[in-house]
Amino acid sequence: MADDMEIINPPNTLKDKVREGGPGAVDLATLERAENVIAGMADSYLEWVQEDLVRIDAAYKALAAAAAPRKEQADQVFQIAHDIKGQGGSFGYDLMTLIANELCRLIERQDNFSDAEVQAVKVHIDAMKLVIQNRMKGDGGANGHALVDGIRQVGDKLSK
Repeated sequence: MADDMEIINPPNTLKDKVREGGPGAVDLATLERAENVIAGMADSYLEWVQEDLVRIDAAYKALAAAAAPRKEQADQVFQIAHDIKGQGGSFGYDLMTLIANELCRLIERQDNFSDAEVQAVKVHIDAMKLVIQNRMKGDGGANGHALVDGIRQVGDKLSK
C-alpha cells in the first residue's frame, strides 16, 4: 500500500515563479531576500497551524451537530482544510498538505453528509493533529506512510 502514496512537493523557490530580466522582472537579490523571509517564517508555521486546527475542530463540531444535508457546515471545514493544504508543504509538513488535500476531495464528492462521512472528516482532522503533535516533517517515514494508507482506506470505503 505504501507504494501508492503520493507526496506532493510544491516548489519552494520564488525564482521558479518570476521572470529574470526585462520589464516587470524581479532582480535576484530581491528574490533571495524574499526566500529568506519565507524561511524565517517556518517557525511561525506551527503556531499558525495550531490556530487552523482549533478552527477546523470548531467547524467539525458544527458539522457533527447539524442536521443533514450538512453541506454548509462541510464547506466551512473545506475552507480551513484548503488553507492548511496550501501551507503545509511550504514549511516541510508534506503530510499536512496530503491529508488536507484528501479531506478537501472527500468534501467535494459529497452533497449530503451522513454520520459516516462526518466520522471520516474527523479521522482526517485527527490525522492532521497527529502529524503536528509528533512533528512529522516530510513524508513522515513509516508512520507517515501508515497514516496516509489509513486515510486513503477511509476514503475508499466511502466511495464504495
